[in-house]
Parts: sequence; C-alpha cells; structure tokens
Amino acid sequence: MDNGLNRILYDYLLKIGITESLASYLNLLALLVAAFILAWLLDFIIWKILRKITVNLARKSRTNFDNFLVVNRVPRYMAHIIPLLVLFEFIPFAFIGFDYGGMIALKILQILFVVLTLFVVKSFFKSINDYLKTIPRFKDKPMDSYVQVLMIFAWIVGIFTVFAILTEITVWKYFTALGAGSAVVILIFKDSILGLVASIQVSINDMVRIGDWITFDKYGADGDVIGITLATVKVQNFDKTITTIPTYALVSDSFKNWRGMQDSGGRRVKRSLIISQKSIRFLTDEYIESLKKIQLIKPYLITRSEKINSYNLENVVDKTLAINGRNLTNIGVFRKYVSSYLENHPAVNKDMTLMVRQLAPTSQGLPLEIYAFSADKRWVNYEYIMADVFDHLLAALPYFELEVFELPTNLKALYHP
Repeated sequence: MDNGLNRILYDYLLKIGITESLASYLNLLALLVAAFILAWLLDFIIWKILRKITVNLARKSRTNFDNFLVVNRVPRYMAHIIPLLVLFEFIPFAFIGFDYGGMIALKILQILFVVLTLFVVKSFFKSINDYLKTIPRFKDKPMDSYVQVLMIFAWIVGIFTVFAILTEITVWKYFTALGAGSAVVILIFKDSILGLVASIQVSINDMVRIGDWITFDKYGADGDVIGITLATVKVQNFDKTITTIPTYALVSDSFKNWRGMQDSGGRRVKRSLIISQKSIRFLTDEYIESLKKIQLIKPYLITRSEKINSYNLENVVDKTLAINGRNLTNIGVFRKYVSSYLENHPAVNKDMTLMVRQLAPTSQGLPLEIYAFSADKRWVNYEYIMADVFDHLLAALPYFELEVFELPTNLKALYHP
C-alpha cells in the first residue's frame, strides 16, 4: 500500500498487534463508513440549500412550473448527485489492495447513477406534464401518453446502459443486437407499440380528448373520458363505473364521440309520434272554425282557408264530397301546430334545423317525426325538455281528432276494431 491518509488506521492497528489481513479489512470498513457518513452529510446539506432556493424561487416566480418541479421531487433527486460523485472519487482511495472489490463498488455506483438519472428524467417529464395540464389548450390533450412514450425510450437506454456497465460491452452493440432481434422485441412489446401508434393517431387526428363524452358499445362504455395513456383510455360511465379501453381500439374499432354535439348550439331531438291512420280525415268548415280558438294556428287557418276557398270557387269544385278540390286535413293542421309550438318553445334552438315531417307509413301507422335541437345540452335538462314537448303534443292530439297507434290489448280487438 502507498503511504497516505488511507493508511493511518491500518498502521495503528498493526502497532497494537492486529494481523495485517484483519487490519486491511477493518481499515476498509472504517473508510467506507466515513465515506457514507460524509456522503449523507453532503446530501442533507445540499438538499437543505436546494430546498430553500427552489421554494423561494417558486414563491417569487410567476409561472407554476417550478412549483411542479418541487412537488415532483426534482430538486431532491438532484441533491443526490454530488454525494454520489464524492463516493466515486472515494472508491479508489478506500479500496487500495482490494482491486476486485473496488471494481464491483464502482459498477454499483455507476448503476445507481443511471437509476438516479432516470428518476430525475421521470420527475422532470412529470412536472412538464402536470404544468401543461394547467394550460387550457393542453388540458384535454393526452399528455400522459407522450410522457409514457418518452419514459419508455429513457428506460430502454437506461437498461442497456446498466447491461453495458455489468458486461463492459458498449451500448451501441446492444442497440445493434436489438435491431437483429426486433421481431422478438415487437412480439414482447406488441401492446405498447400498438398503444404508441394509436396514441399518436388519436392525438394527430384529434379523435378523443380528456373530458369528451364517448359511447363505445363493444366495451360497454358510455361516459366521459378521464384519462388517456399509452395503453388504455379510462371512461367514467354515467353510473360512475370505470371502463378501461385499449388505446388502439379507438383506431381499429368504431365508437361515437359526442364532442360535436357539446360544441354545437344544441342537442338533437329526433323522435316520432306514430299516428293511427284510421284517425286521419278531411276537416269540415265547422271544425276549422272550432280550431281557430287555438292561438298558435289561428293565423295559419285563416290565411289557408281563404286560399283554399278561393281556389275551389274559381275552379267550381263540387264540395258535396270532401275529397274534391283542395282541403285541410287534421294531420296537416296538426303538423303546422307542432311546428309553431316548437318555434315558440323557449328551450328549442331556433338557429338550428327545426323540422316536422312525415315518414313513410308503416303497418303500425304514420310516423310524424320531430327533428329539432334543444338549447340546453345537459343530459338531465335535455331529457326534461324532450319529455315536456311530447307530453304536450300527446295531450294535444285529441283536439285534432287524431290518435296515437297502440297495439291491441287482446286478440279479439284484432278482429273487432
């Protein structure tokens, strides 16, 4: 051994009669203990200084990014670097005469340095992720997926670096071998690769954002997206259950995103009243007069009746039969009433499509479809508005001597209507 500080205890032990071998081990142990105590003290002091500096900066700065750095322990991990470097320098000093042990200790420290670097990178990326989520334009973006992709690459580099340290083979040779074994890697990381590709496609095509309401029948999902990661998309259903969907399923399968409705001025109402065709008839003059008491269609009935009567007089139409000439029907007047009712309803968006139309007759009856948009898009309010509209229309049908089709309650009714 060379003379120096690392021999002081060794020489003393030899003087008091300790064997050379035991003195060497005790000297090594004492030096290691001293090294770890020194490293711990450095770590503690540096962390106290860094914490004070970072907390003060976080309080004074206008941005929240440094706050997230502190929360995610970036300064804490950074404080470990200098003590680790001190231990690196101390290894040759402590392990004189123990070359193999010194080599193992150095490799352990190198691996710890790689792991520490990965933790710093992870915390830094997470801080960026948390900060971007506070910015409105990034709030609904799948930032978790991007962080996971970056961390996958970081962990791959880290793992190969550890192998390179243990085997003393350069990292580039591992990457070369990785290219040769890419088929095996693809098989092992199939889900992650699919998730990575899907996450990029979902983001670029803006298919799903956090907060979107989606319906995915294949997976039983019907609710709001609460998380998008590399592998999965979490949907909180309206019954408060959580459905997990593979990210690549959003690309490979069909699903419904209600964002367009939520961004629009209203939510669509598309529902039909099935009118019994037996109740459809022409209206007599007397009945038209009685319908003029209905305020919403009084102007229409006056104007329309004048035009029809004028046409029939000019063309000398024989009105002894109602089918001759032009006539008003109860279904036609009711259709106009429904249209006027919706146009005057405060909860219906007048700037979007508003239409009342007849569909093709069916064996059940004549569908009279209402196609409109509620001004309120919230689900509970939407259902209330739609029920309120149809409650009124169902109650209004008898005023026009119309009936809704209902299936017979017994077989006798099929033969004796």
